[in-house]
Amino acid sequence: MHLRTNIVEIFSTFLQFEGDRFCSWVTDAKLRQSMQSCIQKIPQSASENFWPLYWYRIWQSQVKSFAREHLIAYLQESCYQASAKIVQTLRYSQYKLSDCFQIAIAQVDKVLKGFDPNQGFSMESYASAIFGSIIRDTLRQHHEIDICSDWGLLRKISQKRLVESLHASGLSADTIYAYLRAWHCFKTFYVPKPSQATRQLRRPDSQTWEAIAQAYKSQTHSQVDSQTLENWLLNSAKAVRRFVYPPVTSINVSTFEEEGREWLDNIPAAENSLLNDIIAQEEQQIRTQQLLEMKAILATTVTQLEPQAQEILQLYYKQGLTQQYIAKQLQIQQYTVSRRLTKARETLLRVLAQWSQEKLHISVTSDLLKSISTVMEEWLQSHFLGEGIGG
Repeated sequence: MHLRTNIVEIFSTFLQFEGDRFCSWVTDAKLRQSMQSCIQKIPQSASENFWPLYWYRIWQSQVKSFAREHLIAYLQESCYQASAKIVQTLRYSQYKLSDCFQIAIAQVDKVLKGFDPNQGFSMESYASAIFGSIIRDTLRQHHEIDICSDWGLLRKISQKRLVESLHASGLSADTIYAYLRAWHCFKTFYVPKPSQATRQLRRPDSQTWEAIAQAYKSQTHSQVDSQTLENWLLNSAKAVRRFVYPPVTSINVSTFEEEGREWLDNIPAAENSLLNDIIAQEEQQIRTQQLLEMKAILATTVTQLEPQAQEILQLYYKQGLTQQYIAKQLQIQQYTVSRRLTKARETLLRVLAQWSQEKLHISVTSDLLKSISTVMEEWLQSHFLGEGIGG
């Protein structure tokens, strides 16, 4: 149920915060005019469920229009609710509700590109799952970056992520090559002791720097002193932090460079075939029944898991504990926790995929499994907080 009950408002207003609390809805005049014009053209389709698919189809066609902006407005509440759920599970975090909202809404294109109405999920449900996944992944990455020393970060980072970070910094190909070779030498000769925490690694000692410099010289036939190599590695760490932890720019309120620009006349005419297709897909009663069946199947499957697997799911999703804390509490190895979590997710995914194939007559593809996995993860979060998808 939308907090905004007016169709025009739902597709033309944007949520605003004051501090860390919801403040008000801000209306975009051009989007309001666009919605009012479209409603006049398509009065028989004024229900809320029609319009997300209508604008989604226009966005897919890449016709010059306000479709993307209308969808961003529509997804404001899904983003807000996904953010609020995650904030409830955070403990002593510097990230507040408004931070999580901005992190997620900035990735709205990921929602639009991944959504497929033929898979039986509403755009709101799908967006909620994706927004939640985006926030969790981002916070997890930020946490890892925040607590790692530069040397721990360089030990932990993958070559792919390092190369991406250096490219994003605008460095030349020769510089990136030099930094990468220095990093390889560093990884080879700076090996922490098993008892050392990777996150808290300190600067290599002089003997290690000498070995790194010698290795770099033999691999590149270039004479570079240890101080230069250290600077290169520190620059690499800074590049990684900037790449993984970029500033979040809100896309909430649309801005238009050309004030006099009109796109309303470019909205394609809603032909009967398009209307029929959209109306057929938005049969809310059928969709609601499908979601209820899906929730019941997942809930039943959870109760059939081994008791320890159920306990791990409770600790992980309801209490928000890390695998390390769960292992300590249950007095088992962390890899056992990880294995049990993976096995439980796979069981639920297999049951849900089979249900989709049998009840929705959908062919199980890798894209479908990816979407189902995302929605299932959202269901697990909600289920153990006492809500559930669509609840």
